[in-house]
Amino acid sequence: MWKLKLSEGKEHWLTSINNHIGRQFWEFDPDFGTPEERAQVEKLQNHFANNRFQVKQSSDHLMRLQFAKGNSCEIKLPAVRVKNEEEITEEVVASTLRRALSFYSTLQAEDGFWPCDYGGPLFLLPGLVISLYVMGALNAILPDKHRREMCRYLYNHQNEDGGWGLHIEGRSTMFCTALSYVTLRLLGEDVDGGNGAMENARKWILDHGGIAYIPSWGKMWLSVLGVYEWCGNNPLPPEIWLLPYFFPIPREIVVSLSYGISANVVFVWEGICGSHYSSGFIAEKGALHSSLPPHRLGHRQEDLYYPHGLIQDMLWGSLRKFVEPFLKKWPFSKLRTWALNAVMQHIHYEDENTHYICIGPVNKALNMLCCWVEDPNSEAFKCHLPRIKDYLWIAEDGMKMQGYNGSQLWDVAFAVQAILSTNLGEDYGSTLQKAHNFIKNTQVRRNSSGDLRQWYRHISKGGWPFSTPDNGWPVSDCTAEALKSAILLAEMPADVVGEAIQANKLFDAVNIILSLQNNNGGFASYELTRSYVWLEMINPAQVFGDIMIDYQYVECTSAAIQGLKSFAKLYPEHRSREIQVCISKAVHYIETIQRPDGSWYGSWGVCFTYGTWFGIKGLIASGKNYYNSNCIRKACSFLLSKQLPSGGWGESYLSSQDKVYTNLKDNKSHIVNTAWAMLGLIEAGQAQRDPNPLHRAAKVLINSMMDIGDFPQQLLRNQSGKRRKYVEDLAVLRFRVYGRSLCWVVLVLVSLLGAEKTRFHVLMFEECCGNHGFIRSSSYGNGFKKHRADVENSCDEEASSSSDEEASMSSAIGLSNAYQEDEDDVSPPSLSQQTPCDHSSHLERCPL
Repeated sequence: MWKLKLSEGKEHWLTSINNHIGRQFWEFDPDFGTPEERAQVEKLQNHFANNRFQVKQSSDHLMRLQFAKGNSCEIKLPAVRVKNEEEITEEVVASTLRRALSFYSTLQAEDGFWPCDYGGPLFLLPGLVISLYVMGALNAILPDKHRREMCRYLYNHQNEDGGWGLHIEGRSTMFCTALSYVTLRLLGEDVDGGNGAMENARKWILDHGGIAYIPSWGKMWLSVLGVYEWCGNNPLPPEIWLLPYFFPIPREIVVSLSYGISANVVFVWEGICGSHYSSGFIAEKGALHSSLPPHRLGHRQEDLYYPHGLIQDMLWGSLRKFVEPFLKKWPFSKLRTWALNAVMQHIHYEDENTHYICIGPVNKALNMLCCWVEDPNSEAFKCHLPRIKDYLWIAEDGMKMQGYNGSQLWDVAFAVQAILSTNLGEDYGSTLQKAHNFIKNTQVRRNSSGDLRQWYRHISKGGWPFSTPDNGWPVSDCTAEALKSAILLAEMPADVVGEAIQANKLFDAVNIILSLQNNNGGFASYELTRSYVWLEMINPAQVFGDIMIDYQYVECTSAAIQGLKSFAKLYPEHRSREIQVCISKAVHYIETIQRPDGSWYGSWGVCFTYGTWFGIKGLIASGKNYYNSNCIRKACSFLLSKQLPSGGWGESYLSSQDKVYTNLKDNKSHIVNTAWAMLGLIEAGQAQRDPNPLHRAAKVLINSMMDIGDFPQQLLRNQSGKRRKYVEDLAVLRFRVYGRSLCWVVLVLVSLLGAEKTRFHVLMFEECCGNHGFIRSSSYGNGFKKHRADVENSCDEEASSSSDEEASMSSAIGLSNAYQEDEDDVSPPSLSQQTPCDHSSHLERCPL
């Protein structure tokens, strides 16, 4: 049975700055759990699978079962239901609050945070699986139980039409359908596996023109696997990293992409590619050689969110036809070697300063792969391996790769604010004290190493990250919300919540907030907005928009205002003039970005209800109110105009994609959207003007509570922000509904009480019986044929060492005996039987 491990880190090569406090990962323990508990888990898994098209979000039942076993809490207060004609009394609200807090406290870890599922995107897991397969470490890092649960997850989130979307609620795309199919085959699924699921996936791909139309990021991963020519990718010359600092170039995920593309990482998928050729997924048989350029730029409409313009097409064409051939010739090839070395230094810097967690899952897989290509026996590569599990989470829908290594700090900050807003803090002193300790243990204590300017880093000291300090990346709004929570806790008795955080550490937090304000008054997420919006004209991603720079957001700007105002009340003399100027500029920014209809676009949540709540709250915190601010009046009118007949609010993720407010299907309400809208209205004094809309909405929240004091899982309410803006994708899922909805409901009810009071180089595919090939090249240009021959000649020489390498890999990452013992009873997956050459010697860098 799967077991959640918290704040542990015993693996070799693992480092931490706070003794791993906040770390969360799953391990399979064959001795864990009773037969009854295992039967219950199987029942939950079957229930999800049977209802997967109706309810696409898991409810974290596996985690909750484990917590219920150790933190059982009997809710003695009766469940409350309010009829339409009934009034909401103070007693009803108080009872609902106590039931919510009593249950929520049982989900808290001993180190003070709330573990949770942070999944949703479907393009993250393929990158990890492809990287591990290429490195020959798939079976060692992901034992059979892991692979089975990953297959379960992918099957559970396959759409009815046979495809996969960018995220679990999204419509099917070529990007995720092709990568999910590849991933399932690598994980051991047969060509006809999944009770017809694999066949349906192939049909979807063929019906949509073939896999040649996968967008650029998909082409990159297929090239890593060796089933797509690198020359079919748009070039990302690493020489750009040698340009002076003032050149406006994007510098995050691009660093590892430029290394991979320029180094031509190639792996020949001999275990899957056979000696036969067939059209497989390519709809245009035999004629692809005459239409290579369109396939370099080919895409499907369902994948295209950010189309390439003429300027970008001219740029890529020039780089490919003139610049790249020029740079590959002596003596300029020496410059390429120098540039690749510089890129690797940036990768190592990021890895070391994030304890090999990296800023996110895409960087994690790419950085790890680059370290392995550089030296498969390097310490850097070995340090990457034990951090893989930090991104993996299992629930009743299977095992997924999360959009971050968790949301620990963010959740704790809002949980503290919610509990303290009830005036029941002393009744939940233990919960608050543990949360307080977590906040203190999670603050970043020092800047990143070396010359920050050289490595394009902002200061870090004093900030708070989204997850854990080992991640190493402070975020503006996370810092502001943690600062608010720390100040609220400082005003509580020390014998209840523990000693207050030291003043100098609060000063450090204020310093980093002030340093993150841009000239226009707005706040971005990780850093200052260092470059220009026009860089989006060369955004190569196709499926992602607004990813080239760190933009400013209403949410981050509002949080900064609130955090600074809270601090100023406690320490009015500290940098008062700077704080006042900062707040004034931030208020002006929020006012200038308000939309004509009164809303604000939310980049970190779905969508206008979220952004408008933050817009109102920031303005209110600055001292404005409904009567002296036209922006607040317009915002309230907007929210009231979107209230549903049921009394709640329910906003679709399509609002984020189309940038037009869109209700959920059938005008259903959503707990979290309802809570956000109510919080905004209550902040603006709606109860004094007309409390009826609030009463109607409160009934929706109260009546949604389950008997155990929890709230039901509903649709995801988060997207990644505009910085990564995977649009529908929820890559940085700021709030999962199940646990966190308690925070929003608590805040609302308390406030209510107070208010009342690229191309294919002729790639061929095959899915034949016996030897199931997948993608095949019929023209081995650019050294591909020679590389393949080298690999074939080296297989026999290296095969004898493969078992020793895998055993060494297992030892390096500290796999438990439970994995190894359990594996003895499991037959290897069919793919492993077809892949005799599954070890690290089969990936070589092509000549530069």
